[in-house]
Amino acid sequence: MSVLTSFTRRRSIPLLALPFAVACGAAGDTAPSGQLGTAAGGASSAPASQSAALPTTGPASALPGATAAPAAPAAPATGVSASPITFKIVADGSMATFRVREQLANLPLPNDAVGTTNAVTGQISFTPAGGLQAEASKVSVDLSTLKSDSGMRDGFIKQNTLQTSQFPTAEFVPTRAEGIPSPLPASGEHTFKLTGPMTVHGVTKEVTWDVTARREGGQLTGKATTAVKFGDFGMAAPRVPLVLSIVDEIRLELDLVASQAS
Repeated sequence: MSVLTSFTRRRSIPLLALPFAVACGAAGDTAPSGQLGTAAGGASSAPASQSAALPTTGPASALPGATAAPAAPAAPATGVSASPITFKIVADGSMATFRVREQLANLPLPNDAVGTTNAVTGQISFTPAGGLQAEASKVSVDLSTLKSDSGMRDGFIKQNTLQTSQFPTAEFVPTRAEGIPSPLPASGEHTFKLTGPMTVHGVTKEVTWDVTARREGGQLTGKATTAVKFGDFGMAAPRVPLVLSIVDEIRLELDLVASQAS
């Protein structure tokens, strides 16, 4: 082997190994990139700090000067409407009744003196949750139209007991309800209590009524009962001829028919 041939073979080894070294570096060789670049002809790769300065493909909010997209508007509430549910009393079918236990001279046993009137007006308003709208609820009764089975009794009670010429109207304003289901049922029969101020004979006193009511859609029917004493409203128990005694208790009843207001 000549000296030239031997020299050429020794110089060709690094040249043949260069592509292999570059391939290894591309596959993750730990050799510094500057050494590989020198072996490839003096070119060096960009420093890592320059690569980090390149724009990213992240969210727009991460870019300088970018603003976040406005939030989507909240979806409207789909719950029960907050509008009150008001039932207006219908005179046809509604009735106010009073009952007083009395002992007549010509009868062996006590009996009830009963007076009634259809002159009932007003309304009762509820929330969808079963609460009471007190500011929109009131029941009124025209006491001057009360009638019983005795014209003499009626005249005496209106003139001397109720004094309807001065106090013609009785009013009840419910301010609290107890036992109404929540939410307010659209149908069915339910029992509950209504409490609030009642004004009779110019005197106001808080009274609680026991109510049984049935609702069928937009129609409401019900019966409410309570009991008071004559003295509760500044009245004296009537004393009339042929009446031996009267129990100092007035049992009141309201039979109501009402329609839901539109």
